[in-house]
Amino acid sequence: MKSLGSVASGMAAPESSGPTGFTREAFEGFLRSRREPAWLTLMRRDAWERFEELPLPDMKQEQWRRTDLRLLRPDRFGLPEDRPGGPPLPGALLAENIELAGRAITLDSRPVHAELDARWRDQGVLFGSLDDLVREHGSLLRPHLMARIVEPGIDKFAALQASCWSGGTVLYVPQGVAIDRPLHVLSALRPDGTDLGRTLVVLEEGAEATLLAETASMDPAAPGLHCGAVEIVVGPRARLRYVNLQNWGSGVWHFAHHKALVDQDARLQWTVGALGARLAKVNQHVALVGRRAAAQVNGVMFAEGSQHLAYHTLQHHQVPECTSDLLYKGALQDHSHLVWRGMIRVDPGAIKTDGYQRNDNLMLSDTVRADCIPGLEILADDVRCTHGATAGRVDDELIFYAQSRGLARREATRMIVAGFFQQVFDRITIDGVRNALGDAIRRRVREYK
Repeated sequence: MKSLGSVASGMAAPESSGPTGFTREAFEGFLRSRREPAWLTLMRRDAWERFEELPLPDMKQEQWRRTDLRLLRPDRFGLPEDRPGGPPLPGALLAENIELAGRAITLDSRPVHAELDARWRDQGVLFGSLDDLVREHGSLLRPHLMARIVEPGIDKFAALQASCWSGGTVLYVPQGVAIDRPLHVLSALRPDGTDLGRTLVVLEEGAEATLLAETASMDPAAPGLHCGAVEIVVGPRARLRYVNLQNWGSGVWHFAHHKALVDQDARLQWTVGALGARLAKVNQHVALVGRRAAAQVNGVMFAEGSQHLAYHTLQHHQVPECTSDLLYKGALQDHSHLVWRGMIRVDPGAIKTDGYQRNDNLMLSDTVRADCIPGLEILADDVRCTHGATAGRVDDELIFYAQSRGLARREATRMIVAGFFQQVFDRITIDGVRNALGDAIRRRVREYK
């Protein structure tokens, strides 16, 4: 397969002459350009009505109480439009030295490239641009899109995403098909670009797959806007490993709603890397909807400069005998701010639940802030649910000990940070992914102060 950089290096597209901005006029022009089935257009119009009705979230709302949007200027951005191609895309961290079954690339929320090994295509696997595949396989994908796994009315960002998504990715694996190599998705942004990508993953009964998804900015400091959604359906006895690396540049506003439905005897391992963006606000929801379903959720967060990263997680036990295990770890330096708010919810009748969540934060300067808020909402008997959260500074004695063994202060700090994240890295079974996340964090670490 070609390198990710070479795929788009010669890409060119005509300039768009249509209206721009998040306006009714721009939305109507967007719909005309889509050439989509009537049922999908109707869904988009429905969501647009919600977008126009809903206000921009503010700190009066509990979910947004620790996230300040006063510096966001939505009118600076607009609906995705075609622009002439520029330099090659950024490198893909997660795909390095990994043999892939397929890859897909978007730029500014527009499909650029998609490929899938013929072996899997011949077995009925769909992988690539959601824009294209929903037109070609609408009858297959329609029930999952109409299910509205991510509810468009949650907030204004969810409504915008539901009405105007483009450049999305779909992975559909038929019953009993086990893909033995990972698939990779790269979403890239140019300066002042907008990404409204939507990811739909559907594994039918007994299917297996690994999906690696990452984001990158072509200019590491330029402004941008991402408003995304991830919808995952893990069918009975299916197995999914999903890695999602958020690695936008430092000027990008990142908003997303992610939700997975895990059915009977199914297994989901979901690993999140949150490294980029100026401000990120992400809701990650795992719903265990079939008996004996299990989900392991791993999170690695690193914030620097004046970054604000807020991740809200929900482990929702809807039926008996399900297991969820969440471990999020975050490190902060400079003047950054991390927010993790987690909830384990156990519905009435969901007996024999086993739920666990933990969040640990390592503070690398005196001017950072970490808010960690675990929670339990248990409405059933005979359950085991535990949670915990910690925040603390690096032990000066550890720095001194490492320096006494010949390490510079910066290298000593890097070693301690690597050890802090090791518990999460040990859960990641793909060597290339584990190494990529570790290297990305090590490059960001400065001296402990």
